[in-house]
This record gives sequence, structure tokens and C-alpha cells, in this order.
Amino acid sequence: MAVEDLTADTFPKLLLRHAAQRGDHPAIREKSRGIWRTKTWRDLAEEAGALAAALSTRGLQRGAHVAFLGSNRPRLYAGMCAAHWLGGIVVTLFDDATAEELAPLIQSAGVTHVFAEDQEQVDKLLDILPACPTVRTIIYDKDRGMRHYKQPQLISYTELRRLGREIVAANPDLLQSEAARGSGQDVANLFFTFGTTGPAKGVVHTHAALIDRARTAAAMDGLKDTDVALAYLPPASIGQNLFGYAQPLVVGHCICCPESAETMFADLREIGPTYFLAPPSVLEVIARNVSIRMEDAGRLKRGLYRRCMGLAQRVGARVLAGEPVFVGTRLAYAVARLLIYGPLGDVIGLSRVRVAYTSGEAIAPHLLTFFRSIGINLKQLYGSTETGFFVAMQRDGQVKPDSVGPAAQGVEVRFTPDREILVRSPGLFKEYHGDPAATAQAMTPDGWFHTGDAGYLSDDGQLHIVDRLKDIGALSSGAPVPPKLIENKLKFSPYVREAVAFGNRRNMVCALIDIDVPAIGNWLDKQGVSFTGHADLASRAEVAALIGEAIAKVNGELVREPALAKVQIRRFLILPKELGAGDGVLTHMRKLRRDVVAERYRPLVDALYGGLAGVSFDLEVLHEDGSASAVPTEVQIHDATSFGPERARRAA
Repeated sequence: MAVEDLTADTFPKLLLRHAAQRGDHPAIREKSRGIWRTKTWRDLAEEAGALAAALSTRGLQRGAHVAFLGSNRPRLYAGMCAAHWLGGIVVTLFDDATAEELAPLIQSAGVTHVFAEDQEQVDKLLDILPACPTVRTIIYDKDRGMRHYKQPQLISYTELRRLGREIVAANPDLLQSEAARGSGQDVANLFFTFGTTGPAKGVVHTHAALIDRARTAAAMDGLKDTDVALAYLPPASIGQNLFGYAQPLVVGHCICCPESAETMFADLREIGPTYFLAPPSVLEVIARNVSIRMEDAGRLKRGLYRRCMGLAQRVGARVLAGEPVFVGTRLAYAVARLLIYGPLGDVIGLSRVRVAYTSGEAIAPHLLTFFRSIGINLKQLYGSTETGFFVAMQRDGQVKPDSVGPAAQGVEVRFTPDREILVRSPGLFKEYHGDPAATAQAMTPDGWFHTGDAGYLSDDGQLHIVDRLKDIGALSSGAPVPPKLIENKLKFSPYVREAVAFGNRRNMVCALIDIDVPAIGNWLDKQGVSFTGHADLASRAEVAALIGEAIAKVNGELVREPALAKVQIRRFLILPKELGAGDGVLTHMRKLRRDVVAERYRPLVDALYGGLAGVSFDLEVLHEDGSASAVPTEVQIHDATSFGPERARRAA
């Protein structure tokens, strides 16, 4: 398996290079039954090669689509590289997708081979197999509960690997010749994006595009083969693919797969990654857990924590950025780091992090400040599946809460007259699978991609994201309404988990509020108030007052901005049920489907604008046997505190 004559322009060639240059170094670690197990680069290359050899005898052709259905596991990544080795196109699917959601995706791609993690995933595939005749092989990993399965399409991962090793032993030149056939311009991945509106689109990326973006981001932050990352986000997301597959293959560093979603935070503390990607929702959970634990601590410890955090918020970000700080203050910060910040970083598992990124949604400034103030180098980045994820990235020493940083190396940015962001870069997707019309609509003839996001560049070259262009509306008075901006401001409150703002073609802005039950429950517990659940919390006057204060604070911020003063929130209600992906109102990546929310909660939205003080709503309740029933629930509607022009003048 000599690789000196190979140009590393595909993922299998990169894998072979690492096997030759750092074969004994760890490539992937996996926690299983409480024990971390390591697979070296040489191990990974041998396993991927064996799988590739076996897949070649199972009819995998160059250009065929291979689907992956499961969580982050070494075997998933070995299978992906095996598919790439033979010129296959990797299609990672969300493991929480239903059989009905999977069928049209597999049909669209004409998937021929599927790697499925366990019985749950196999059962979904077998249900839709009659509607997906292109599927000829299903490789399953965990065989628990599957010993009686006799379908001819099924083969275990262990058996496939065994067959492959026999083939490689008999024909040792097979793998080298297959790897050499690959080119950077070959299609590597097909990502299905579940947008907030419309059906999923298949985004096609080449090896060259993904490797370019991975290499650019790695160079910017000086990633080394000694770095460690945690692979815990859905493999179907391009973010996890770049951070968990492309960048390790470019740099040679190790990724670690947690035992389960339930143990992720505990595993995070054990691993202590040096490189970390987290959406704001994960960071919110970490910060909330810290806050709850400190509120339950003794008075002395709680007082010390608050004092040190106050200091961190004043100067922590400046210390991290290397800016001048008064020597006495710097000394106090060093003592606080010893007493609070360092131990806190150990508790949350981020003490070894050199660089961390957040993306997917705008992060609340207080959340970004919290992590940066305790010395964690958290930065924002901006991108999409079509743009190869890395479009704009914050640089060290230039982190601003309201921007996503300047354009990454190799990226060009410009704007249409209505401020839509256009992007051109080597990391752009090739096309939408099977949809030339959509491709032509998204791309200009000279290679610029329409992101669909509205934004602008500030004088210092920082990119600012306003909202999705299609979501920006206007009140009946003509005042522009950026709902995402308003919603993000609302979510700055630790008591607001999600928010949906309305106002387009209406006479005012109103909002549906999805409360953060653990945070509000903890707040009520301290006051000695008992409650029975989400619906009970949503109906309580104390909770309405708490949310009303958060909305008043947002309105106070809006009135100080002339362009937003007229879009203050006038009325709101608290949803009696959590907004969840299971209801179809959120995508698999927890992005809001605004049109679905509007339709699902139409009676509540109509009541907000109808001037009612309350409305009866049929709340769907799921029972333990899987059945559902509708329970009439009274939902209270509240007027929000808003401010006139004099408030803005006083603030000025």
C-alpha cells in the first residue's frame, strides 16, 4: 500500500498517506460499554480497504450512491472511506428520520448499498424496500435482535470485512489501483438538506471542494495531528462531515465518538477535546447546567462565582484577545482563572480547547461572552451545505457578537440590491442532484451562489447576517420585519427556548414563546412553587410575568434602533407544548419551519391578532402506547410592554 506516487486529492488517498506517515497514531476513538477503544490510522486504512474490496464484489460501481444510517461510529467512517475508495458517492441520512422520510431520498439518489447501524435502522429499510428496488445490499453493524432476519440483501459488517480481507490477501494490488483511479473532481458526497420550507434538496459535493474547505479552515486555526475533536453531531450534517471526516483526513488528528447521546457531556469531560464544534443549542445546555449547579451551591461559593464571572465579563474577552489590560486587573483575572475559570472549564470538558466554533443559528451575545470570558476561544462561523460550510470565520482577536467574521480564504462575497449575500469559492457545491432547474436558479452564470440570506459587510470587513431573505416581511404600515433577528433577541433570555415572531402584512408584531422548562422550573423551585409540567408552567401568571420582562427588555433594545422601533412585540402567548422535530415544526437540525408553525398554531396566531385575552386550543398529547389524543387547553394571551420614541431619545 505504498502511496508516494499518489496525489492526495481524494479522501482514500489522504487515508493511505496517513497510514504510511503516522500509522501508529490514533485516528478514531470510540467509547463502548464504558471503555475507550482506539483505532490507528493503519487500522482504519486496513479496515476501509477490506470493506472496499468486499463491496466491489457486491456490485458497487463508480458513481453509485451508498447511504449511511446511524450514529457516529468508527465503522461508519470506515464505510464512508470504503465507498469513496471505489468511487462511490456517500449519502449520510439522519438516523432519526422515519421510513416515510427515508424512502423518497433513497429513491431520488438511486441508492444501491446501505450501511445501517442496528435493527431499528434495518427495520425502516426493510419496510420501504419494495418501494426502493435499487437497494441491493444492506450492511448492518449491531446484530442484536436480527438473528432471525433472512432477507438476501442483508450482510453483517463483520462478514463483509472478513470477505474483503480474503480478497485483499489474494489480490494485494487491487486497492492501490482503485485508489489511483480516483480524482478530486469526482463526486464525493450527496447531502440532503431539510430546509425550513419545501422538500429536501440533494446537494452534490466533489472531493476537491470538501478538501479545499477543510484545508482552509485547518490552516487558519493551525490544526495539528495532535488535536482531538468530538464527533457527536448528526453525521448527515455537513458540519459534522467537515469536522469529523474531511478535516481529520486532511490534518491527521483524532476524533472521538461518544457512547451515546445521553453520555455525550460526560464523555466530553473525559476526552477534553482541543477542537470543538457546537451549535448554540448545545452551548446553551452547557451554560444552563453551570448556572443551575452554581445556584444550588453554598453562599460562599456562589458569591465567589458571581464576583469572578463579573470580572470575566468585563475583561475576559480582552485578555483572550491579547488586548492591553491594567496589570492589577490581569492579576485578579489570573487568580480567578485558578479558582473558578479553570475548574469550570474542567467540569464542562472544555479546558483543553484551543479553538471552538458555533454555527447553524445566531448565538446570543451573552452566551458567546460567557464562554470567551472564562478563557474558551469560542468563535462564530457562517456557511451552508451548498457553500462547503466555511464561508466566513471569526479570527482570533477580532470576535464580535453581532458578526460572523470576515470571509474565509478563497471566498468572495458580494450583495444584490436587496442585500442578499452571494458567495463564490472553491468549496461551492457542484449541483442539486437531479434538478438542473434549481441549480440554474441558485447559481449565476459566472459562478456566484445565491445564499438566500440577507446581510451586509461592516467597515472592518466583518460579515453580518440579518435574516433569511424570504422571511423578511413588512407590517401593513410598511415597516420591515426581520423575524429571525427578533427571535434571536428573545432567545437571549435563559427562560426562552424558542420563539416565533409574526408580523408580515399585519398591523403589529406578535410572538409565540416556547419556554425553557428546566430553567423556569429551577426558578420556581427556588421560590417554593410546585408545578406539574409544561402546560401547567405555560398557564402560570408568574411565568407570564417573567417572559413579559424578557420581552420588555427586547422591546427596549428595538426602540433604540430607528429601523426597528416600529416592530416591537405587542402581544405574546406561551405555548403549552414544546416545539419539537417530532411535530414537524423543526428540521432535524432544529431549525424552525415557520410556515409549519403558522399552520399548526393558526388558531393561536389568529387569537393574538384578534384582540382576544385567551383561546381554547386542542393540545395533542402522546401516550405511552404511542397513541395520541387532543386535550382542550386554555391558552392565555398577554399584552407586552412597549416603548415610545421618548425612550429612544433618553437612551441616546
